[in-house]
Amino acid sequence: MISKSNIPLTRSVPFSLLVAGSLLIALFSGCYTFKDVNIDPRVKTARVNYIENKARYINPQLSPQLSEKLRQKVNNQTRLTLVQSDDAHYDISGYVSDYSVTTSGISQQNNQSQASMNRLTVTVTIIFKNNIDPTKNFESPVSRSFEFSSGLSLQQAEAQLSETIIQNLTDEIFNKIFSNW
Repeated sequence: MISKSNIPLTRSVPFSLLVAGSLLIALFSGCYTFKDVNIDPRVKTARVNYIENKARYINPQLSPQLSEKLRQKVNNQTRLTLVQSDDAHYDISGYVSDYSVTTSGISQQNNQSQASMNRLTVTVTIIFKNNIDPTKNFESPVSRSFEFSSGLSLQQAEAQLSETIIQNLTDEIFNKIFSNW
């Protein structure tokens, strides 16, 4: 009769971890992956162009801040080298195509309807050119909405929401380009 204490279990655990690790390496060896970022190993450089503001209403801070934040994110979260030349492997550009405010909440006071919440919607059209594989080129809108009290002017809301707007749009653009969403 064999006792459970005589079975050498310690040898099977490291071996199974080795097999699992080997399978993961083989599975992901075809592309660079970092925080859900997928980049063809042939791609080495990227250019992030200035994101112009072509919306009817122009927030003068939006384009420069969004352009810079996107450059920082590409630099910090990918292995790509940022360049300014026309021969970059990835060429990222775009423009703010919509910047509008609508009413998103209504309250009743003294039998009259009044806006209680407003919604700022910002849309950026991204133009992505992959100079290694042109079949991956695309032009696509990225849109985010931000709620604010109707008691605030648009300028007051922009001051309060500025960081959130820049961060959320940057994340959306980055995910659209690098996460194949």
